[in-house]
Amino acid sequence: MSVPSASLAPATTGRIADPAPVGAHRWRAWLVPGLPASLALALGLWGLHRQGAIWRDEAATWEVAQRSASEIWHMIGNMDVVHTLYYLLVHALFEVFGANLTALRLPSVLGGVVAAAVTAATGRRLAGPLGGVAAGLALALLPVMQRYTQEGRSFALVAAGVAVGTWLLTGVLGLAGPVGTSARRDEHRNRTAGLWLWCAYATVMLATALLNWLSLFALTAHGITVLLTRREGQRRLLSRWLVTAVIVVAGTLPLIVASSRQTRLVAWIQPPSVASLLGVTAMLIVALACTRVPPTPDRQRTRLSPASVGLPLLAVPHLGLLLASWLVKPLYVDRYVLYASLGLSLLVGPALAWSARTVAARIRTRHHRGRPRAEALLGAVVAVAFLALLPLELSLRTPLSRTDDVRAATREVTTLARPGDGIVFLPAQRRDMALVDPTPFGGLDDLALAKSPTTSGTLYGVEVDPAEIQAAMLTRKRLVVVSDSGSSPQAETPQDLTKLSTLAHHFTLTSSDDAGGRRVATYERNERPR
Repeated sequence: MSVPSASLAPATTGRIADPAPVGAHRWRAWLVPGLPASLALALGLWGLHRQGAIWRDEAATWEVAQRSASEIWHMIGNMDVVHTLYYLLVHALFEVFGANLTALRLPSVLGGVVAAAVTAATGRRLAGPLGGVAAGLALALLPVMQRYTQEGRSFALVAAGVAVGTWLLTGVLGLAGPVGTSARRDEHRNRTAGLWLWCAYATVMLATALLNWLSLFALTAHGITVLLTRREGQRRLLSRWLVTAVIVVAGTLPLIVASSRQTRLVAWIQPPSVASLLGVTAMLIVALACTRVPPTPDRQRTRLSPASVGLPLLAVPHLGLLLASWLVKPLYVDRYVLYASLGLSLLVGPALAWSARTVAARIRTRHHRGRPRAEALLGAVVAVAFLALLPLELSLRTPLSRTDDVRAATREVTTLARPGDGIVFLPAQRRDMALVDPTPFGGLDDLALAKSPTTSGTLYGVEVDPAEIQAAMLTRKRLVVVSDSGSSPQAETPQDLTKLSTLAHHFTLTSSDDAGGRRVATYERNERPR
């Protein structure tokens, strides 16, 4: 996403002109968003295919996006309504470019690029050009961002939407100045510009919430920013934000109500772990330390700062989702609030820029020759961070970096299965293998399946009654069983319990191999039940 150069400069109409940002004469406007965007694009495209691996969440996107729009609409009445907009987006891409890994993951790559560029533009408003570039680069380098900008899920796009919304909000707040400091014509011009910005802000935040309504935590964080930055005589700012928030929430409410009827789909989420709590605590400590960094000279007369924007954007989503997980239902998963990384970057970036300027100034004071520039020091820090993260970055681009690899397990089925074998998925969710790549399963009979996923409007299909499953299994001399590796198969439904019981009493394990986080085993029927 390209950001107009005029929009990157602090607004001056309707208020006392601010001094030029520190180092502004050294920077071309496009460099501020351009450098982080370039880094995010390079990191996003690097190893994008991950050796052809697809993990279970991406497999859901892959399979659903290949259905027709009417079939997708049929499915969301039963499950995954929260991802409706995203599924339709990927469906449109598959229609144009075909079903392939690039089309699956490229929206997330572009989401990461937009998030880095717009975060840099916002950082420029808050801390000058160097602080903006540092914020964008910090976001692009975060391992969690690198991971989800290469996945076929909506989280990077949600982060991009929140980034654009934050940029628009700071634009509105930047237009507001002390009362009586501008001519009537400039006041009218600011009012008109502010109205358009509020409309754009409402549109972006609503679209983002429709991608994932947990992004409404960002709307709350923005409200705190408005409270922290408004000055005397600017009560209209809060009222306008409240009106905008009501519009966004009202537009999202049908999705929230519909998804509340599908809470069984997130029953797998456990209460927040100690590791999660320690991770959030560590981020908040780092963020609070960064708020101690003094503002640049050009920002000393405004309440709009990295702390007033970044700290709520980091803290509110994490703490809000943790609180909901304790009081209502476990929902805390870090990727659900990936966009909170924007707040961390808006704090860490200006702190890095301040450190680079401080070190450069001290070196200039001590050594009158060979004076380093703060930009060069920041570039060195970024290079060191990239190299320090290189082992992790390399591992993120391998199939082993995800929970499983659907295609690797499929290759194992091809090796072990024989024509006429029956196949059993335990649990039924492991049927996603046959949905992603159905060819290797063509000669195998899915003994439990009653209705296909498309016909039933589900992700994994509807299975027959337990008694029918047992009868079908007993008609086969040899079975292929697909389950998760590392532990005994877990029975979550009566159908799964019957599969386990029938295997235990009537079949003997003959081979078992693990691949891609899944176990593919073969069983032969006993002459006599045990």
